[in-house]
Amino acid sequence: MSDFAKTPEPPYYAVIFSTWRTEGNNGYKEMARKMVELASQQNGFLGVESAREGQFGITVSYWDSLEAIQNWKEHSLHKVAQEKGKKEWYATFKLRVCKVERDSYFEM
Repeated sequence: MSDFAKTPEPPYYAVIFSTWRTEGNNGYKEMARKMVELASQQNGFLGVESAREGQFGITVSYWDSLEAIQNWKEHSLHKVAQEKGKKEWYATFKLRVCKVERDSYFEM
């Protein structure tokens, strides 16, 4: 039932990527799927959660270290997606990197 990322006991890191999309797909959905697949193969990747409502979307990826986040940021194929995002897919976006100090989970 749950699509929550399976994260370890804190501390770990969250990268929160909030976006406002431009009109049209323009290959976005395919690239987003590829980026999740590629990120999941990176050292330090813990999981991802994503939601979209109309043009607004938010994706939270979880990582075991700041070094892992930096390595993902610098990955050559991720850089290609970043540039396409700036040129075609996003009217605006905001990225936040946070240290998760505490978490809790409830399931009925």
